[in-house]
Order: sequence, then C-alpha cells, then structure tokens
Amino acid sequence: MKLRLVFLGKTRNPHLRALIEDYRQRIAHFSPIEIIERKSADGGPRTVEEARGKQASTPVVLLDAAGKSHTSEEFARWLARQINRGHNQLVFLLGGAEGFAEETKKKATLLLSLSQMTMPHELARVVLLEQLYRAFALLRDHPYPK
Repeated sequence: MKLRLVFLGKTRNPHLRALIEDYRQRIAHFSPIEIIERKSADGGPRTVEEARGKQASTPVVLLDAAGKSHTSEEFARWLARQINRGHNQLVFLLGGAEGFAEETKKKATLLLSLSQMTMPHELARVVLLEQLYRAFALLRDHPYPK
C-alpha cells in the first residue's frame, strides 16, 4: 500500500525538513511514500477528493485536534487493518495553522488526533511520520519501538 501525505503549507524549518526526510526514507523501506506540500489556501472541501485521486475508495485520514486518539500500538493495528483490506493507497491530510473547514472534515474517512496538546503544524508533520514509521516497525517486529 502506498502512503500519500498531503501537507498544506510549506515546512520552513530546515531541522524539521531534515527529520521529515529522514522518516520518509525509513518508511520507504516498508511502503512506497509520497509527500506533497500544497498552498494553505487549498484546504477547501475539494482537497479530500483531489488527495484521493482517481480511486474514490481510498481512505483519507485528516489530522485534527478533535479527532480520534490512538496509542502507538492501536495506530499500528489500525494501519494493519487498512493494509489487510487491500487498499492500494492511504492518504493523510495535515493542514496548516488554520486547519480545515468543517465541510472538508466531513468528507474524510477518519479524523485523527496526534495529541490533546497543541503543537505547531510543522512539528505535527514530524510526529505523524514518526508514528507511521513506529507502526510499520511494530507490525514487522523491528527493534525500533522497543
């Protein structure tokens, strides 16, 4: 299954960009991954359909502070279920500082919260990638999460 991460707004901090690239490379050992940065103004309702591409059945996970929280282990099990369902692609949408419109949130398959604490959206990108890598490592019995 291919992962597609769509980030609204640019990652300006060079240290965070380096961490994003590091985790992207790590994840690529487990799954093809594509990271797309788009202008923040593109966060309207059509963003979900565009992120899915031609496959209307592609699950879209929108990151939102009011979304469902998971432990790392629960997230890994959720990811395994998506893989086992035979999806060709899984899309994650992470907005800028202003987040997403309510209409956009309603079109997502899942609203996911990374934490009950507030964090900068650029840091949330790193946290998402680290948790994806951790999930794959847990599923493959890799020593990383121990």
